[in-house]
Amino acid sequence: MLVKTFGSAIFGIHAITITVEVNIDIGVNFLMVGLPDSAVKESQQRIDSALRNYNYRIPGKKVVINMAPADIRKEGSAYDLTIAVGILAADKVIRDDKLSSFMIMGELSLDGSLQPIKGALSIAIEAQKRGFQGIILPLQNAKEAAIVNKIETYGVENIKQVIDFLNDEIKLDRVVVDTRSEFYSQVGDYEHDFADVKGQENIKRALEIAAAGGHNVILIGPPGAGKTMLAKRLPSILPPLNLQEALETTKIHSVAGKLGTHQSLISRRPFRSPHHTISDVALVGGGQIPQPGEISLAHNGVLFLDELPEFKRTVLEVLRQPLEDRVVSIARARFSVDYPASFMLIAAMNPCPCGYYNHPQTECQCGPGMVQKYLNKISGPLFDRIDIHIEVIPVPFRELNDARTSEKSDAIRERVIQARQIQEKRFEGIAGTHCNAQMSSKVLRKVCHLDDAGNAILKTAMEKLGLSARAYDRIIKVARTIADIDKQTDIKAEHMAEAIHYRSLDRDSWGK
Repeated sequence: MLVKTFGSAIFGIHAITITVEVNIDIGVNFLMVGLPDSAVKESQQRIDSALRNYNYRIPGKKVVINMAPADIRKEGSAYDLTIAVGILAADKVIRDDKLSSFMIMGELSLDGSLQPIKGALSIAIEAQKRGFQGIILPLQNAKEAAIVNKIETYGVENIKQVIDFLNDEIKLDRVVVDTRSEFYSQVGDYEHDFADVKGQENIKRALEIAAAGGHNVILIGPPGAGKTMLAKRLPSILPPLNLQEALETTKIHSVAGKLGTHQSLISRRPFRSPHHTISDVALVGGGQIPQPGEISLAHNGVLFLDELPEFKRTVLEVLRQPLEDRVVSIARARFSVDYPASFMLIAAMNPCPCGYYNHPQTECQCGPGMVQKYLNKISGPLFDRIDIHIEVIPVPFRELNDARTSEKSDAIRERVIQARQIQEKRFEGIAGTHCNAQMSSKVLRKVCHLDDAGNAILKTAMEKLGLSARAYDRIIKVARTIADIDKQTDIKAEHMAEAIHYRSLDRDSWGK
């Protein structure tokens, strides 16, 4: 007897419907075709043990399983439940009248219980798109999948519940999530706040500008100056995620298996801080079975690289293309996948190997040329892609001991949101552009007009600092953001001067 069940394969951050065809005929054999990998082929042993725990078994006949489309490689253990249900239905243990209405996914333990799977949200979206009535999957993934409200989501703990449900012997409780309520319940809940930061008003100003325009930042300063503390507070002043961004971010974390158990929706901007020993594949994504990297997990949020020169040069160089294109493409011989990578980069580094170059109290112990050599660990093209360079100096005792509370993140975030609203209105109808940092050169020329004074200041800076054409564009983008914060229609000379100040640590003017 031939029976069809339905599962799903993850391709990038999207899902594709997989039809599992099971045919039982005369003979004794167990064949699985349709490009299954080792984990899928090993499902026979898991299924056999799981069924025996509930007094069922794989029939001792010729069982042929085809996973269509046959030209797409099937990977992982999430097809266990799909295949097991197909085998029981083909053996007439389970009624087959409901099988076409449900997408079924889950990894089986040897005792018949179900383990969580990756990409449940993407699978639920695909099930809705293909017109399935519902989806059956492990209980741990149910809340995540239930974000898709237009299909029925059933979370199960073991295979016996699935068998009884399909045979109409029990009813499963549908998992329902109020997506908007779930989303808004966590918006604005931040662990860190700028109110905790004493002094550093110039750094706060720079980070406010960066948040308002989506600009990349590098903080250079001695140990203990507060670089990491300031970076960790950047997400608290970014505009809250909208629902569409939250869904997209959740899909990426779900596919990567980074979503917490029973977590349904990511409603705060992600903050990723990989260690400097990370590999280039772990940073940008890929691997034998392609997975999103740290830059994709930071999508719609912040990627923080602490101790930037300690990262391997090859790791830093792979950032160049994603910083420009805001997407990373992983190519293989048979296929390629795209992962979103629209993130804000904030980097921190010491100014020299000993850490005390330009320190107001402690003398630098580095020899001649060592400061420039240390800075040269970061290539010019990567440095060019960082819009704001800011020097962080230690906070004096009088400011550390000041009992007055600093400005809270809420107040800064309000100004950032107002500036972003101006940008959203400006870029209406321009696909893929939502903030100033995302402007193309064509859009830049259209919306950023400089007066004679601003042009003169920029010309002088270009000549004295030896800046590149890319740096030229980025200075104008930062100046446009400063004007937006000030609610000015045109870029004025003071906006341009402040933007140029944030390039003062460029390689031709620092460490000499």
